[in-house]
Amino acid sequence: MKFLVIILKNLRRNLLRTLLTGLGTVVLVFVVTLVWSVLAFLDEVTREKSSNLKAIVSERWQIPSQMPMSYATTLAEAAVRHPGDIHPVDSMTWQFFGGTLDPKNRVRENMVFAIAMQPRKMTTMMDELDSLKGEQAAEFERLIKAMENNRRGIIVGRDRLKALNKRVGERFVVHGMNYKDINLEFEILGTFPAARYDQSAVMNRDYLNEALDDYARTHRGQKHPMVMKTLNLVWLRVADQLSYSRVSDQILKSPYYSMPAVKIETESSGVSAFLESYRDLIWGMRWLLSPAILVALSLIIANAISISVRERRLEMAVLKVLGFLPRHIVLLVLGEAVSVGTLCGFGSAIVTWYVVNDVLGGLKFPIAFFPAFFIPQAAIIWGTAIGLCTSLAGSVLPAWSARSVRVSDVFAKVA
Repeated sequence: MKFLVIILKNLRRNLLRTLLTGLGTVVLVFVVTLVWSVLAFLDEVTREKSSNLKAIVSERWQIPSQMPMSYATTLAEAAVRHPGDIHPVDSMTWQFFGGTLDPKNRVRENMVFAIAMQPRKMTTMMDELDSLKGEQAAEFERLIKAMENNRRGIIVGRDRLKALNKRVGERFVVHGMNYKDINLEFEILGTFPAARYDQSAVMNRDYLNEALDDYARTHRGQKHPMVMKTLNLVWLRVADQLSYSRVSDQILKSPYYSMPAVKIETESSGVSAFLESYRDLIWGMRWLLSPAILVALSLIIANAISISVRERRLEMAVLKVLGFLPRHIVLLVLGEAVSVGTLCGFGSAIVTWYVVNDVLGGLKFPIAFFPAFFIPQAAIIWGTAIGLCTSLAGSVLPAWSARSVRVSDVFAKVA
């Protein structure tokens, strides 16, 4: 306790320097926490799971994937043909409908990119939406039922709705871009509760497929050019790796899918492939930006402590005369640095966690199809550890310098 009291008094002696050092720690811990949160989330979504896996079936030789809708029924059952074949736990189909509210002014603010799917599958197959609880679950269930009863209904992410300058209950017409001459009128039923889907939209797949059927009736029997290319992805949920292997084998060996051929991969593999274009950015964040920040933080603390030690050489000599051992001097200097680093690191991390998650609704740093990232609770431990470790690393040399102060040399200069 005596050491702690001395450390606190020493920190108060030059309050401005202590505050500036703490401020530098707060800022740099804030930046590192944001970077590590993004990296931790990307690591999680690209990590292979051993159970409750999701698999993605898509066209083998083309991006974007474009398969006939006739594939949907058999793919949803994993191409089961023989007794003993594995059925997936669940499945869903995705068809992409993109368009603009103003065909004469195709700017980002007017764009709508909707996933056409079975509404019920949102809460059984889509990440985060399948784990809603309480009032959120009840409200979203209401939206699903409304979309099932109203095929023109659409659920739009909060950010996309704001960009469109629309509100829940309004109607708008989307002029198709990937489906030329398919213009659909929608009624906004609500928004997604999960921030992950703030830029997304979901529509009823029956509405899109009916519009494609109507095209032939209004164009003298001529089918829409995209009618055989409407199915983009089929998602399958399987129990474990063994089930995935058998389902994959069933689909790839099936004679149903020859024109075009299909491929199947786990969700984590698919996300990894999609993130390939961001490889250099992610590598730089992990191996250049983060280490550079940690080194900078250590240097800031080392510089501040070094100045403090040089100013207090006489004090160190007096302490030795009073009976303080060299290890006591080292502990005092290290204690000052570690106290500032740990407290500021902890404070910065907990404020970052609260502000980003609860005030800002996530870090708006879109990478691939992830529009926002949240700070995990583990970041509070990261921030505290960063402050402690960098302050300890930065104060080792100044502490050793203080330990090596020679009483005779100091008093000789004073004399």
